[in-house]
Amino acid sequence: MEVQRINLDDYIQTGEGGTAVAYTHKNGQRLAKLYNPGFEADRAEAEFLTARTVFELGIPTPEPYRLVTDGERFGGEYELIKNKRSFARIISQEPERLPELAVSFARLSKEFHGKDADTTHLRSYKQVLKRFYQEKNLVTEKFRQAALHFIDQVPDTPKCLHGDLHLGNIITDGERTLWIDLGEASYGMPEWDLGISYHSMHMRSAEMADFLFHMTLEQMANFWDVFFPAYLGTTDPQRIAEATKQFLPFAAAKAPYVYDMAYHKPLPETSLEALIQRFPD
Repeated sequence: MEVQRINLDDYIQTGEGGTAVAYTHKNGQRLAKLYNPGFEADRAEAEFLTARTVFELGIPTPEPYRLVTDGERFGGEYELIKNKRSFARIISQEPERLPELAVSFARLSKEFHGKDADTTHLRSYKQVLKRFYQEKNLVTEKFRQAALHFIDQVPDTPKCLHGDLHLGNIITDGERTLWIDLGEASYGMPEWDLGISYHSMHMRSAEMADFLFHMTLEQMANFWDVFFPAYLGTTDPQRIAEATKQFLPFAAAKAPYVYDMAYHKPLPETSLEALIQRFPD
């Protein structure tokens, strides 16, 4: 697919995340997302085509327009949603809205997970992780075998996954609520998404929580405590505990893949030793 060169003099930087920088076109109509140096062009193309597939499935998301580069970095250009704020940003500015947005996030996540996937254009998340462990040497052999054994047991459910499900990846302009950052959208069991959400809501670094989500650690934990029961449709402690136990192995299997994607390096062995305890015996 053709990649078109853009002149950043025509744009204003308006956002920065862990893997990319966002630029708003001065015409006020388009948003360019450029991956940080080190991410290859095919990664940007894959994200763009995936986002286009999700858009065509009818999942609410800004329309993807074209692949772009500034000559060094690669990314995509998308419909600009004016006056938008992420759920994370809203909570940082209006903390009293946390319960409302957590319940909304639960409803919208369930709707996403209930959507039939286009399995001809979206990837199986199970197969994505399986290839990761087979092709990359970033974990101990003990962890690799445990992860692959777990992944092999997981059903390949043909339902949509966001791939990076957290409250920074959902925005609203007050009229429309839309999913963003769909490069990891795929299909499979919802536990793959719930695991990443759990980790994002229970990080230990207050500085990173503020940088990525503009929220305190307490707010993030409180968000999860409202979101997850609403997602499950129950406040029964035993059922919540059972559901949490069920998705934690998914989070463990996914963690080295996400860490490599974000930081281009392997998880420390001490982290792997802690994560491996989550896999079933």
